[in-house]
Amino acid sequence: MSDVLVIGIAGGSGSGKTTLTKNLINYFGDQIAVVHHDNYYNSHHDMTFEERCQVNYDHPDAFETRLMIEQLHFLKQGRSVECPVYDYSIHDRVEETVTIYPKPIILVEGILIFADRELADLMDIKIFVDTDADIRLARRIKRDIRDRGRTVDSVVDQWLTTVKPMYEAFVEPTKKRADIIVPEGGKNPVALEMILGRIERHLS
Repeated sequence: MSDVLVIGIAGGSGSGKTTLTKNLINYFGDQIAVVHHDNYYNSHHDMTFEERCQVNYDHPDAFETRLMIEQLHFLKQGRSVECPVYDYSIHDRVEETVTIYPKPIILVEGILIFADRELADLMDIKIFVDTDADIRLARRIKRDIRDRGRTVDSVVDQWLTTVKPMYEAFVEPTKKRADIIVPEGGKNPVALEMILGRIERHLS
């Protein structure tokens, strides 16, 4: 599948990466395969739940990025892969996997996907979603309470101790590797239209 287009969507937590990804999926449907970096968090079966809660999940070392690189190579070769599944409620990888089938367009999404140069080099288009920190924090609080059973105090504490400093140390510097910087992510209709046009030209 030499005509596969790999698009990376990076940015801080709560920046709008997921909204942009969903907009692209809604538009192109089954022509897109999505690979989330979050599913490649390292497994911590040997830790207690309390120990897993203390792991810094916003550091590059929290991910099994080597496996993601290997599976992206397979997808580009037209081979399906068994993607790991991560459960946020237990802070651990589960035994089940999800089959991802090769498609003409592969979306790679995650906060740190541009931090690893080998991973970033697999992407034909690199998009960085850039959103103000106060908006990102508000979105994260709402999401983590609604979807992950968290409390406001726990979300804010994690933001201050790991999310914010790791963003400044590892995520924001990767903007220089981006081909496109999109303010406000999926809520930016002009940028979305440009990205849709680029993908449509590839498909045609």
